[in-house]
Amino acid sequence: MSDDQHIPAPLRLFNSLTRSIEAFAPIEENHARVYSCGPTVYNYQHIGNMRAYVFADTLGRTLAFKGYRLTHVINITDVGHLTSDADQGDDKMEKAAAAQGQSAWDIAAFYTAEFKRDLAWLNVRDPARWTVATQYVPQMIEAAKQIADTHCYELPSGLYFDVSTVADYGHLARAVTEEGEGRIDEVEGKRHAADFAIWRRTPQGETRQMEWDSPWGRGAPGWHLECSVMSRVELGLPFDIHTGGIDHREIHHPNEIAQNQAIQGFDSNHGHLDCAQNSGARIWMHNNFLIDRGGKMSKSSGEFLRLQLLADRGYHPLAYRLLCLQAHYRSELEFSWDNLAAALTRLKRLVMGVEGLKARAEGVTWQSPRIDYLRANLHPRLAPLLEQFEAAIADDLMTPRALPLLEETIGMRKVPVDEKLCLIAAFDRALGLNLLTLTRADLRVQPKDAQITPEEIEAALERRTAARAEKDFALSDEIRDSLIARGVEVMDGDPLRWDWRLTLG
Repeated sequence: MSDDQHIPAPLRLFNSLTRSIEAFAPIEENHARVYSCGPTVYNYQHIGNMRAYVFADTLGRTLAFKGYRLTHVINITDVGHLTSDADQGDDKMEKAAAAQGQSAWDIAAFYTAEFKRDLAWLNVRDPARWTVATQYVPQMIEAAKQIADTHCYELPSGLYFDVSTVADYGHLARAVTEEGEGRIDEVEGKRHAADFAIWRRTPQGETRQMEWDSPWGRGAPGWHLECSVMSRVELGLPFDIHTGGIDHREIHHPNEIAQNQAIQGFDSNHGHLDCAQNSGARIWMHNNFLIDRGGKMSKSSGEFLRLQLLADRGYHPLAYRLLCLQAHYRSELEFSWDNLAAALTRLKRLVMGVEGLKARAEGVTWQSPRIDYLRANLHPRLAPLLEQFEAAIADDLMTPRALPLLEETIGMRKVPVDEKLCLIAAFDRALGLNLLTLTRADLRVQPKDAQITPEEIEAALERRTAARAEKDFALSDEIRDSLIARGVEVMDGDPLRWDWRLTLG
């Protein structure tokens, strides 16, 4: 049990496998075991990719808020993921290495570090364990050997899983026809269109940078096998929750489930196990897409949308986290620069509100106490807000309903400021906006092409303030026009008292 004890509002989550809301009941008492599909580290991650990790982090924070001990695993795919969902073609890592003139191992190390930097920018907490695919290849070969005779067959290109050997294949995706898994390209000799590679043999005459010896020839594991094995090794089967983007719901996760059924059948000596009871995870959760009408979400578009580009245009990455929290994770979320600017403005209001409370609380001791203590001791006017917040996040992570309660808490009058700060800290443990340490100055991110420093801006504004005090409006306008010419918008009368912001040149 963590520091946060039992909270009355039961946690209810949407299970993609059953397409229904279910009460969360961990397999092991008070311990939530969660596996999240991580990135293939052949390139930077775009902001649509990053929505999955804001969602997974919000889930983890909510589980901790609810009092569960959390073991969260995220994998790093550094081998096995092909350039499409086909079972033929180039490995993404091998292709990136060839294009950039580096080793696949160097490519993986660089983009893994960039991914983890993006997570830190978004205040996404590190999981209990990172799993790197290439470190689990021996276990993958053993798992494939266990199920090969019953569930697989060989082709010249490798070892393939026969989906007809498990019950209810495609149930997660709701595939209803032989062509239901239509994005998988045909491979000569496959028994069924949906059959997929467990082990990909290196073509004769070729050498891959990442390849291993196996009973089916020298080659590399299939992408789907990797997650089944890493989740089993680190969490055991079954575990509680598996998360990923909704795009995984159609192929990758059904294939994981099929493998898990086969592996559990081997382990329990029962063979043909049904999908609902033996999928590997009790609950499968998927966040919906981030929609970009401008068409720059795909990595094939060149300068695609990633966190660095947002920062280069003057937006703090936590504005993007807030943008994600403003929509329910199962809803499509449209990205636009206007929507991001609105989220940044909302974040500024939150930060400034908390800064004001902290200034008033100077000399007053406050901290983030346990939720059960808060519930028993909170001011009568604040207690309903805690109850409503608990109910919102326990209702399948309904963060759009939780955020206004945070704002209401900041603005509430005639309640002790230290109690307000304690409640805000408790809310922020679930939301992850870092409100107790973030400052106004932190949110002033300088655009990449800015022609002036914040220090120069502040000095010019001081001269302008002095000019206006002396009613020298000509000089005041001259300073303002000079700032505008250098990409600074001076916001006179701004209700946020933000004073200025940098714009792109």
